[in-house]
Amino acid sequence: MKPIAMKPIMLRFAGVFDLDGLYVAVTDWGKNYGFLWHEVDYKHKVPIPAGAEQEIKWELSKKVTSFIQYKIGVHLHIWDLKEVMVEENGKKKRLSSARIQVTMDGSLIPDWQDIFGGSKFAERLGSWYTGIFIKKDLESTYWDQLYYRMWNLHAVMKKYLEMQNQKYAYKGYLKED
Repeated sequence: MKPIAMKPIMLRFAGVFDLDGLYVAVTDWGKNYGFLWHEVDYKHKVPIPAGAEQEIKWELSKKVTSFIQYKIGVHLHIWDLKEVMVEENGKKKRLSSARIQVTMDGSLIPDWQDIFGGSKFAERLGSWYTGIFIKKDLESTYWDQLYYRMWNLHAVMKKYLEMQNQKYAYKGYLKED
């Protein structure tokens, strides 16, 4: 069965930030919500005078039920990356100065175990099952949860990069802290 894709969410930032801390923030978020985190790709291009360029792809996945799985792809594209020393509270700290673009895309994967795969009859039975019996749950419950999880991750990254207020607009929507 085909995954149900979400519209991508984008985040752009230019300035000084802690790249290692961003890794930790995303992996901690994933652990808190039961997602498995995997670094799919890491590219580092030879630095030029303006700085290095990096492309990093992460995948967060969660098996929600024996039939439904969530996948969130996070793609970081970083330009003009340079290390800078910053003094904070009398201590020197190594941070990164760069332009960064984060693109997140999510997908809801029904039949992730390929229960209804193999034959044409099984595929038709699977599409009938998802189209009649669990269509309402897929569209209202599981799709909504993934949608708001993605926006929650977006808010965590924005908060970490100090791009937003400390409040999260959808906090409490999924009846969680």
